[in-house]
Amino acid sequence: MNEVTTDTAAKTPEAGEATGNVRHMNMIEAINSALDNMLDRDDDVILLGEDIGYFGGVFRCTAGLQEKYGKTRVFDTPISECGIIGVAVGMGAYGLRPVPEIQFADYIYPGLDQLISEAARLRYRSAAEFIAPMTVRSPFGGGIFGGQTHSQSPESIFTHVSGLKTVIPSTPYDAKGLLISCIEDNDPVIFFEPKRIYNGPFDGFYDKPAKSWKGFDEAQVPEDYYKIPLGKARTVTEGDALTILAYGTMVHVVESVTRAKGVDAEILDLRTLVPLDIEAIEASVEKTGRCLIVHEATRTSGFGAELSAMVQERCFYHLEAPIERVTGFDTPYPHSLEWAYFPGPVRIGEAIDKLLSE
Repeated sequence: MNEVTTDTAAKTPEAGEATGNVRHMNMIEAINSALDNMLDRDDDVILLGEDIGYFGGVFRCTAGLQEKYGKTRVFDTPISECGIIGVAVGMGAYGLRPVPEIQFADYIYPGLDQLISEAARLRYRSAAEFIAPMTVRSPFGGGIFGGQTHSQSPESIFTHVSGLKTVIPSTPYDAKGLLISCIEDNDPVIFFEPKRIYNGPFDGFYDKPAKSWKGFDEAQVPEDYYKIPLGKARTVTEGDALTILAYGTMVHVVESVTRAKGVDAEILDLRTLVPLDIEAIEASVEKTGRCLIVHEATRTSGFGAELSAMVQERCFYHLEAPIERVTGFDTPYPHSLEWAYFPGPVRIGEAIDKLLSE
């Protein structure tokens, strides 16, 4: 799973790469490091959310930051997602750079009105007199037996909203670099963190021992400041047989499946859904002639539908087979049947076989 990247900007000093100490980090530690760097660099950066201060967050992503920076920079909030987002919008309008945490993506819905009607519209309705430079962090996705209320993937709700950016990392290195870019961005960003890979990559084989990030190149993270530009996909593996579009946990699952099957696939980790690196997608599909889209969210109106439409519009004459999608089902996330719902090696393998046989 060594990183192969075509977006060289993300690996050069011009992109803000650190030149100091590099150490092994899991995704939790990388996120914590990004927040630490930004709190240190910019006094306007404020962290707020449920249990993020004294306790350090339910996944420990903010551990130690309140003790280091004080209760006016890192503070706990009541259990009110609407209030958390609303306060952050006001902070941003008056010059701060808030980073609110919604404890689970499943609980972001009470804050939708503030996100859609206020944060996403503020720049437009004020003719850029006011902006909302806020980054909403939230763990999302399944694979941890969280059931219906701790496993959802609502990214397509936010990609549909003009004025919001949506970012989903798949490695510790990307998590830190992308999060720093999000915090420095002058528009509101939804930063979804795939909690199934907080502590290690997941290959989709739930009945095998879990892996940690130890030994993976993508877990070698600079301690100092660096950033990865938004809107640039990462080429995980290069290939000619088919293009696979994925993000978050699914990047690791599809890489595991293609390796096991010996398929010469080109896997693109989208990293940023909005803005989308459509140029990288177009170039890859034109080369391979086949496209598989994989995401964990429900199928109907999922982001894969938008990806499919864009590939069809731009690459129609290069396609040698219909576009395939492997997704979650149109049901609430089941607890007892989690691995049937989760797009795993069996369903992904069948989709690959179908694409290559046509």
